[in-house]
Amino acid sequence: MFAVFYVPSWLAGGNKDAPLYVGVSFCGNTSADAKLLIDRVKGYTNLFVLQSSMIWVNETAVLEVCDYAVNQGLNIIVNLGSYHEETWPWQVEVFRHADSRWGSKFLGAYYSDEPGGIQLDYNWTGFWEETGKFFSGNASASLLHQMYAKVMAAKVNGTLPTDYDLEAQVFLNYFKHDPGFLDLKAAGIRTFVSDYTLHWFDYLGGYDVVLAQFGFNSSYYKDIDFVRGAANMQHKDWGAIITWKYSEPPYLDTGEVIHQQMLAACQAGAKYIIIFDYPQLEGNPYGVLQEEHFRALENFSNDVMATAKMRTSEDSSKAEAVLVLPRNYGWGFRREDDIIWGYWGPDARSPQVWNTFEKLILQYDVRLDIVFDDPAFPVTGLYEHVSATTQ
Repeated sequence: MFAVFYVPSWLAGGNKDAPLYVGVSFCGNTSADAKLLIDRVKGYTNLFVLQSSMIWVNETAVLEVCDYAVNQGLNIIVNLGSYHEETWPWQVEVFRHADSRWGSKFLGAYYSDEPGGIQLDYNWTGFWEETGKFFSGNASASLLHQMYAKVMAAKVNGTLPTDYDLEAQVFLNYFKHDPGFLDLKAAGIRTFVSDYTLHWFDYLGGYDVVLAQFGFNSSYYKDIDFVRGAANMQHKDWGAIITWKYSEPPYLDTGEVIHQQMLAACQAGAKYIIIFDYPQLEGNPYGVLQEEHFRALENFSNDVMATAKMRTSEDSSKAEAVLVLPRNYGWGFRREDDIIWGYWGPDARSPQVWNTFEKLILQYDVRLDIVFDDPAFPVTGLYEHVSATTQ
């Protein structure tokens, strides 16, 4: 007996300009587990993301897993966490030598995670209480000091003055002084990150690819509109990483829903589509992925060529309309009373912004880009319909 496998042409080769990369992110504990997952998906995916905190501290295991994935014909994105003085010296060398070791199969470094989400949802009360300790000798002390002074003043008068422009500078300043991120940029290594909010500012910070997180019952239409709008205006690539729907088993949505999400991302122009495989479910050697999810991946590989042709013929990856948000308006857009930059509640503009946002999402779904007012990235002449909430 023998089996014949159909391998779609988009899976072949290691060309970094391939139209679509589809695969899984491995978050398991051992190199043996990683190889098992690779063997399970290699026939109908073309991307493997190493994202295991148990492995990324072990140079031998990192090289073993990546070598195996490449030898099985997969492209790789490598996540080794973020800068840590004990491990970064060898980790950055892995990245610097990645092209010579893995060639075009190495797509880039997945560095840190959710910078926008952390900014929005971090417990800033404790941070500001400790901020004074960072002023001395800190390269970003001047900006931090300005924000710290505002927070201290707020304790006196009970209000925190809104300064979204200053906070955007503070946020972007972290990227400018992150030693690991700077090493990757200096080496010309393509950088990836995933996020669930503030994608625009992740790109401004220097990331080459931002993966919008689909999950937790958030509208993936909205996620696509935000990340694609940011990527299109800033001339970057984008993708989607399908994460949890639930905070307990089975964690992931059904295979049918995930298949629909993958198709929507593909039709909207995503270059990378990934399923987040974490945690390890009891009795499941493949982490959180179950048979229905593998079937969704395989069905998608069979659908994707027709989908890509449809995307080309109908130009469905290009938005018809754009919503221009106020400059540096770091609002979460998860609900009408969401927070701004992690410090402020909704302001006087929030009702108008929210109502316009909901109306346009309903009207255009994934045919809408959402961007920010920025003279460096004008929208004039780029969209058929322009709506602005910049006042």
